[in-house]
Amino acid sequence: MAEEKNQEIAEEEQPQAQFQLQKLYMKDLSFELPNAPQIFQEDGQIEIKMNLAQRVENLAEDVQEVVLTVTVTASLGEKTAYLAEVQQAGIFAITGLNEQAAHAATNTLCPHTLFPYARRAITDMVADGGFPPLVLQPINFEQIYAQRLQQAQEQSNGEGDPEVPGEVDLEVQGNA
Repeated sequence: MAEEKNQEIAEEEQPQAQFQLQKLYMKDLSFELPNAPQIFQEDGQIEIKMNLAQRVENLAEDVQEVVLTVTVTASLGEKTAYLAEVQQAGIFAITGLNEQAAHAATNTLCPHTLFPYARRAITDMVADGGFPPLVLQPINFEQIYAQRLQQAQEQSNGEGDPEVPGEVDLEVQGNA
């Protein structure tokens, strides 16, 4: 009986972790066809490169604006076929977590929440630009974050606690 009461009191004292998306919006949208209309007459395989970047701005205590920028560059030989960029943003409230867990949530859960909206915008822009729809594959933000932590730890070379990677650069390159 006494143990149950102590457990209940301990549970009440611990703040409950909460992750809340307060607002979702597109901050910027851009589509460029620098070599149109000639690019439509070219033959060959288009090469797709994707770059991701994330920016976090603290708006209030436990409230951040997270902006996920997805940039897709399509090339045909030496020419750029198109350049599509979306800055998908959200305002997130993350409470009840220690600093490390909140940092992980900001760098995994937030971009994971934003990416499907950015992916849809890219697909629509590419199709509206006269190209076959481009469907970007899902991104494993947990894996990217773990790699960044490992890189930061390796860079510290055993000089005490590794610095947690910054929230500014979350980049991936490769074929979509």
